[in-house]
Amino acid sequence: MIKIGVFDSGIGGLSVAKAIERSLPGVEVVFRNDHEHMPYGDKPPAVVLGYVVPILQMLVDQGCSVIVIACNTVTTHHIATLRRRISVPLVGIEPMVKPAVQHTEIGIIAVCATPATLASKRYAWLKEAYAGETRVIEPDCSRWAYMIEHDAVNEAMIKRQVDAMCTAGVDVIVLGCTHYHWIEDLIRKLAAGRAIVIQPEEAVISRLKAVITKANERQS
Repeated sequence: MIKIGVFDSGIGGLSVAKAIERSLPGVEVVFRNDHEHMPYGDKPPAVVLGYVVPILQMLVDQGCSVIVIACNTVTTHHIATLRRRISVPLVGIEPMVKPAVQHTEIGIIAVCATPATLASKRYAWLKEAYAGETRVIEPDCSRWAYMIEHDAVNEAMIKRQVDAMCTAGVDVIVLGCTHYHWIEDLIRKLAAGRAIVIQPEEAVISRLKAVITKANERQS
């Protein structure tokens, strides 16, 4: 049985792990997080890298043949470095700027992500590469991951933020942090009729299937 590792700073990646289990019932999924140090979004990237490497190596040592980095902050800052240090394939998650631009009819999208993700060079490249003619709104979601991790979601605050996005003309909302998947239904409800909400679980599973197929071909 193929063993797939899934890593995130906190419980956000658990939604990705569950999605993988539903789509790939023949694999074993091992989920690990770093609750002690979350959220990562407000910490220096070099510090975050120091937290992540030992956990990923532990997943390799436990027999995982591929690892999903279910954290936009880690992917956007460190995926290239991690691929040099970790001996198994890594599947990362990053804000879905390209799909959002493809879906928008108005030319205005919102990317909900951590401060660290929004400040990353990778995210800047995604905007430059795919959103040249599209206005990108980046609401302050700096408290969202903490609220979700501690089961203390302030629905009134989320409503104000979603309303502000929609009032600004946004018709696509990107969930650029896996923690936010846990409030996806709430955001969809608040944005209904005004904006669609997208997140990367389906794309990650598609990529994961391709990686597994390639590995099987090498072994046959």
